[in-house]
Amino acid sequence: MSLSAAASGLVLFHLSLTVVQSQNDYGVTYTSTQICAVKGSTVVIGCSFKYPSRVNVLKRVWFTNENNYNPEDLKTDPVYAGRVSYSSQWKRCTLTIRDLRESDSAVYKFRFETDQKHFTGLPGVTLTVTALQVHVDTSSYPDWATLTCQSSCRLHDRPSYIWYKNGQKISTQSGQYWYSDYLNPSDSYSCAVRGHEASTSPSVCVRGDSCNRVNYSNRSICAVKGSSVDISSTYNSYESLIQSTSWFRSGRGSEDLREDSQYAGRVELIETERGRSTLRIRDLTESDSAQYHFKFKTQSFEWKSSLPGTTLTVTDVQVRVSTGRQLDCVTRCNPYVSSYVWYKNGQQVNGASSSSYEAPRDTSYSYSCALKGFEDFHSPLVCEFPLRFYLNENLIWVIINVMFCQ
Repeated sequence: MSLSAAASGLVLFHLSLTVVQSQNDYGVTYTSTQICAVKGSTVVIGCSFKYPSRVNVLKRVWFTNENNYNPEDLKTDPVYAGRVSYSSQWKRCTLTIRDLRESDSAVYKFRFETDQKHFTGLPGVTLTVTALQVHVDTSSYPDWATLTCQSSCRLHDRPSYIWYKNGQKISTQSGQYWYSDYLNPSDSYSCAVRGHEASTSPSVCVRGDSCNRVNYSNRSICAVKGSSVDISSTYNSYESLIQSTSWFRSGRGSEDLREDSQYAGRVELIETERGRSTLRIRDLTESDSAQYHFKFKTQSFEWKSSLPGTTLTVTDVQVRVSTGRQLDCVTRCNPYVSSYVWYKNGQQVNGASSSSYEAPRDTSYSYSCALKGFEDFHSPLVCEFPLRFYLNENLIWVIINVMFCQ
């Protein structure tokens, strides 16, 4: 794969046309003009820039908004919190976005500022994030269906596909984007690109909508340690009578979580409507991080899927000292929060809602942060203390020393 699409996740298509915008000795080079990637994967957008040797680069920013003169840095945008990173190599400006969402589809631009001027690389790179879908065609033969795995943007280099029938991988299929099978109204199918099975399509019926199938509301969830989480799925059985439903986690067979000692007193199965099951886990611990699956059983059929379920990541919240006096509220994953809450000496700081906070230069304080909506789950306190040194009987105040409170 070329530099323009060297992604640790799946890049489906890239137009390998180098785009260079330069002005005197300033310039930005994008090694792709358009990229198509699958929802849930990781994409790398290749980029390099140049500037005169006599100037110093003060700031690098990737952005998507239309304001080229006052752009919002993706790193400070809550929508991308914990999902983006920039290359730190000299004159490289590669952007990496993880856990892609369809809402990430946009035109991405790079801008850098020096001590003499600023420069934005136009027109940017168009990223399209697509979800796979199975299309069913029964027009050729009355008892056969031809299935195609479709996306909203063109695939590259003839990738190999994986097909699933009733949640189980079809071992005889040849890796094509299409698959044909005998029509059975009880069967459901889904597809994925090989190597990226976590981004499978929803399961669909080949005839009608009453086949055996399970689909998850979210493929990945991030939750804060100590909080509660709901993991939901919709399901349908071809037979009208379902004998049992349960949830289990990967790596532990198919044991019902309600019978697992690790979850004793902490799990609840909620089924307030037919065809929807919700697993609620309370008082989350980091050891609860796992992939969770739903199954149901009838008199003649049991859904035991090899499809990916919902991956739960449980994170704590920490305050990290960044550059200068900047404090960052960090987690191991992104719980899809829109803003943050900062506390100074236990009191909420008005107007502080971003993931970073600039500590003032004054007396000793303790700081903590929380995610909006999870205010009961603060990070551990971080304290700052002025260090005092005496020189010729004069008091000298030096850089603030930030440490975890005892």
